[in-house]
Amino acid sequence: MYTRIKELRKEQKLSQEELALAVGTTRQTISSIETGKYVASLPLAYKIAHYFGLTIEEVFDLTEYLG
Repeated sequence: MYTRIKELRKEQKLSQEELALAVGTTRQTISSIETGKYVASLPLAYKIAHYFGLTIEEVFDLTEYLG
């Protein structure tokens, strides 16, 4: 799944570790989401989007799941 997380992190000069701490997960999880190896749970997707002041749809490309 494509996400804008890496792009958003870079804009705000955040490391994966900093974002992970802010949303209550691990750096490895953030890395796996950014590379498409892991799909974030709905609660985690909400926390990440909320952290950046965006909606889930603005951070995650859900088209492959919406049919």
